[in-house]
Amino acid sequence: MSTKIYPKLIIDALRNVRYPGTGKDIVEMGFVSDDIHIEGNKVSLSLLFEKPNDPFIKSVVKASETAILTFASPDIDIKGNIEVKTKQPVVTQGPAPVLPEVKNIIAVASGKGGVGKSTVTSNLAVALAKKGYKVGLLDADIFGPSMPKMFQVEEERPYLEPIDGKELIIPVEKYGVKMLSIGFFVEKDSAVVWRGAMAGNALKQLITDANWGELDYFLIDFPPGTSDIHLTLVQTLAITGAVVVSTPQEVALADARKGIDMFTNEKVNVPILGLIENMSWFTPAELPENKYYIFGKDGVKNLAEQMGAPLLGQIPIVQSIREAGDNGAPVALNENSITGNAFAVLADNLVASVDKRNRELEPTRKVEINHK
Repeated sequence: MSTKIYPKLIIDALRNVRYPGTGKDIVEMGFVSDDIHIEGNKVSLSLLFEKPNDPFIKSVVKASETAILTFASPDIDIKGNIEVKTKQPVVTQGPAPVLPEVKNIIAVASGKGGVGKSTVTSNLAVALAKKGYKVGLLDADIFGPSMPKMFQVEEERPYLEPIDGKELIIPVEKYGVKMLSIGFFVEKDSAVVWRGAMAGNALKQLITDANWGELDYFLIDFPPGTSDIHLTLVQTLAITGAVVVSTPQEVALADARKGIDMFTNEKVNVPILGLIENMSWFTPAELPENKYYIFGKDGVKNLAEQMGAPLLGQIPIVQSIREAGDNGAPVALNENSITGNAFAVLADNLVASVDKRNRELEPTRKVEINHK
């Protein structure tokens, strides 16, 4: 005579299954759902776990099958009929990041040209590298690349290397900074005359077809203004945050506001890590204590206060900064100089701002454009 099967019989059998590490049975712990279904000798039920990655799921399911066959009836059809459910939803993985080994992607931008953005970017990259960080630098100014000149590597030609079955561009490395620029692939005295789509595709290649490796900070020297190049970059990469460079004069500040708005509008939604005031004052070499505010005083500092953004640094106009850039030896290489120290402090402030952003905000998502 076969045993009559009913829900309590099944539950009592499952009381013999202990969850590893607690000593409590799975009924007491609430693992057994109230969806026991009996159809003849076939029994099906669900076990509810806290997390989808619980390491004991398989062992508990097997122990439950054994307990039902041992303490309820050996004739019960239970194997393969226990469904696993979890209280925490299974998180579906989004698309893999474009640069999985890069921790922070920093956009260095300006509302207008001529404010020294590339000079600031090159020195900031060197200052970070001197502090021991792994740094990459992408010269995204397709139509006016300047990084090869600033690092004195104009004659370098990046080569391809087969890595994991794919030919990848190997960035040029100098002063501890890995860098790529369209300037490496065109004649230095030739103008780049490309339509926007061509420029965007070239930029994507420098990002996705290069072996950047493991980086703490990947600085992108954006072109001035706002353009389709900017859109290409925020669509290609999830940018950690943006730094905006400006001089203190009102004309530059008006454009800086537009640059800030471009990153912070709801479609792009890239946090502003801080503002940098370049050409804050002029100090003659023969009068190192004097400050002449050629472009106005504290314009970017005041804008940062208005925008609720950190002022990361104020960089003076000093002849040595220009000379160092022209000679391919950024002033940040010498931390003992006044200007070198200014960039060292700037690097420290950026690191602190990035850490704060990563603690308090969700990771940035790259911009998705829906074509209707």
